[in-house]
Amino acid sequence: MTKKPDLSAQIAKAIRDAIISGEMNVDERLPSEAELSDQFNVSRPTVREGLKRLAAQNLIRTQRGASGGAFVNRLSFEDAYPQQITTSTLLLSMNAVSFDTACEARFALERACATLSSQRRTPDHLATMRAEIVRQGQPGLTDEAFCASDVAFHRALVDGAGNPVLSYQLAGAVEAMQPLMNMITFTARSRERIVELHTTIADALENRDPVAIETTLHCLAEYTVELAHNVISARNR
Repeated sequence: MTKKPDLSAQIAKAIRDAIISGEMNVDERLPSEAELSDQFNVSRPTVREGLKRLAAQNLIRTQRGASGGAFVNRLSFEDAYPQQITTSTLLLSMNAVSFDTACEARFALERACATLSSQRRTPDHLATMRAEIVRQGQPGLTDEAFCASDVAFHRALVDGAGNPVLSYQLAGAVEAMQPLMNMITFTARSRERIVELHTTIADALENRDPVAIETTLHCLAEYTVELAHNVISARNR
């Protein structure tokens, strides 16, 4: 069978390319569905499906009323986080990336934020990290909640760098890799040890000491890899 081309996808790509190239600007109104239908020589339902694809990617927004229509959206880094996290999770899951490789990348990227975060972190970033440390010390905390707290702690450290590009790039590293690492190591890890290391990082951040942050993140990476190796060896036995 000859597969029919997905015309709605082609329309979405054409409009997306125009936005990326700067041919269409932020807040610019797109042609109407009727105009796009004539332009691409397709039905209006096909145009509507293409616009839905663009809206799902946050590239356009729609407004009702006499002055309404579809407009080019201003995509924010925060809006793009979920897609970055999903892509990173799929890449790790589907390409058999070793635990050591993922761990090396994840902590190398985070250590790169240490200097900027020590210079730019706000009281709110520090307060978030302290609050998560307290949460992690609660005796009745579930493994799932501990994992979520772990991610929130490291997310605050990364966001403390005050660089949205770094935060976006590290969204996949922290929020995709960290849960996968926790899935492997949660049965063997010492929560007390994690809390101890997190406390050292928070103290170093408060004292604006990037060297201590990097050193402790390196210790945390070594501890994580050691746990994974022990768990995997036990499973093999």
